Amino acid sequence: MSAKIERLIALTERLTETLAADIALIESGRARDMQVIAPDMQQLTLLYNREASGVDIAMTKAAPAALRQNLMAATKRFRETLALHARLLTRVKNASEGLIQAIASDVDKKRNAARPYGRALPPPRSSGAMLYNSVV
Repeated sequence: MSAKIERLIALTERLTETLAADIALIESGRARDMQVIAPDMQQLTLLYNREASGVDIAMTKAAPAALRQNLMAATKRFRETLALHARLLTRVKNASEGLIQAIASDVDKKRNAARPYGRALPPPRSSGAMLYNSVV
């Protein structure tokens, strides 16, 4: 019983460390190097999920007080780090989408810009050099 809780604490701390490393990468502008999307991290997440579902309230109440405190502290750090990670990813996503929309808007404005001075020029006529019997 205590061994299961200790494994859960170790997994929680490992996930927290990985998220913290990813946060540092995001803050330094190297989001492409994040480890969360790596296959070994996905496997660790699945293992954590399995271990967490195997620990119930009755088991934690029967555990020694120090072990219970460690589990609560590790879980709190994990949740806080996970929330910060989610906020940063949302910011990065919103910033990139905003940048893409700004570029698309600027390209659209330049493409459809009205010329206030002078007469509008007709579109260039095709020379027909590429046509043979009106078929490309």
